[in-house]
Amino acid sequence: MESVGRLMKYIDFDFYRNKRVFVTGHTGFKGSWLCQILLYAGAKVTGYSLPAPTQPSLFEIAELEDRMTSVIGDIRDRNALCRAFTQAEPEIVLHLAAQPIVRDSYRDPVYTYETNVMGTVNILECVRKSQSVRSFLNVTTDKVYRNNEWPWGYRENEMLDGFDPYSNSKSCSELVTHSYLNSFFSVPEASAISTARAGNVIGGGDFANDRIIPDCVRAVQADKLIIVRNPHSTRPYQHVLEPLFAYLMIAQKQYEDKKYAGWYNVGPDECDCVTTGELTDLFCRIWGTGAEWVNQAEENAPHEANFLKLDCSKLKAVFGWKPRWHIDQAIEKTVEWTKAWQRGERISQIMDQQIAEYCGLGGDEV
Repeated sequence: MESVGRLMKYIDFDFYRNKRVFVTGHTGFKGSWLCQILLYAGAKVTGYSLPAPTQPSLFEIAELEDRMTSVIGDIRDRNALCRAFTQAEPEIVLHLAAQPIVRDSYRDPVYTYETNVMGTVNILECVRKSQSVRSFLNVTTDKVYRNNEWPWGYRENEMLDGFDPYSNSKSCSELVTHSYLNSFFSVPEASAISTARAGNVIGGGDFANDRIIPDCVRAVQADKLIIVRNPHSTRPYQHVLEPLFAYLMIAQKQYEDKKYAGWYNVGPDECDCVTTGELTDLFCRIWGTGAEWVNQAEENAPHEANFLKLDCSKLKAVFGWKPRWHIDQAIEKTVEWTKAWQRGERISQIMDQQIAEYCGLGGDEV
């Protein structure tokens, strides 16, 4: 544990030791993994979120509630959020709370906009009135861009105009952040403000509906064929640890020097932008035991992009960052986690083991 900071090239875990970190959306899949990393680093973590969105949930089976300050509340409730925020007196704020499912946004667009847009306003109001915050990061999505189905990746200066209510609400969340930066955080003594636009993530502990890897896991556990709706859609898939470590890197670097604040794409290399069919093939091969899938397109299905990937040149140029795990290893780690959970192993230990492996402990240094 004491050598983690030495081994990490992009972030220094010693920096996070005893730092007060406020995470919104901490009970979700990405939020749970993020809190596990922060606890591994020795941070003092406060989370604010609705109850875990799935059953089972990674937050519960990783026993995170017992190891951090967990406040259950709605990001739309600014008064409750501000009370929790004021008590935590955070130095770093990582905003992940969102309605994150495209199909759910078609079913309930009002809730999606209230959560994703006004939730961003509410957390930025807390930051604006705070005397303790030095670094704020708003986590959005690769879907914030107007999707022209281009064969090349979108850059940070492309037009923001998501198509569906989820994507569009996250575009709005970006614009809210830009406005607050220009209006309230442009003076030298103000908090550093950034956004991070990440692609599709996979990893152990994702139990959400309408995501390909959780759908694969549920199917093989039930001894059924995997149903794939859009096998030819290309997405920038990456293991969940990839963007989370990038978020922590950005938050640290801009804490130390505001020149690093900005808008950043966080995605995999070109070789890991694969079709859903290719991803499912890879899952079936690694899972073994006869896992198979079938193409079953839905009639009158809601619109989803067919081709979408990110250009991450800025993140690489500014920080010297690069992904560690390619798509095959990301699937291997997801299958490894899932089978360990099936065997009844302690999940927090499995997560720590994978975090250590990602950092290079017990393997090649970063």
